[in-house]
Amino acid sequence: MDLTTLAIAPWDLVLRSLAIYLVLLIGLRLFGKREVGQMTLFDLVLVLLVANAVQPAMTGPDNSLFGGLLIIGTLLCANWAIGRLRLRNPTVRRLLESQATVLAAGGAWVEPALRRQGLDEADVEMALREHGVERVEGTRLVVLEPDGTISVVPEDQPRVKVRRRTRYVRRP
Repeated sequence: MDLTTLAIAPWDLVLRSLAIYLVLLIGLRLFGKREVGQMTLFDLVLVLLVANAVQPAMTGPDNSLFGGLLIIGTLLCANWAIGRLRLRNPTVRRLLESQATVLAAGGAWVEPALRRQGLDEADVEMALREHGVERVEGTRLVVLEPDGTISVVPEDQPRVKVRRRTRYVRRP
């Protein structure tokens, strides 16, 4: 077996890899906001099974070293390009990134937001405790951020007012 001879055309590997990348990107975007550290056992099993399932779809009949390197290069370039495009194009950013979601305000849960995000109060209460807050009644604001983290503003936190002073300098 020759590790450098491709079983299919290079452009075929590139197109297969890009198609899988885009489908996974869209699927994960629709999946919701979760950090890797917040993945459940079910999420991990899903990721492992998807990875195993898409590998033959990307490689096809090819199992050469060069084919694998070409796929890796394609995926890295696609990821870099999407990252750049996201930074430069607000429409792409809105499509790829979700908005922050208020989960609790004024010490009370926002039930529709919890349901829409697939969270229950126990999930969010764990985050509250991580922030040193015992109950939702002790919060001013609880927000699910676009990156999947939960931000908590405690009720007893002093309000900080920032007053900007602008200094004008006259030029002669």
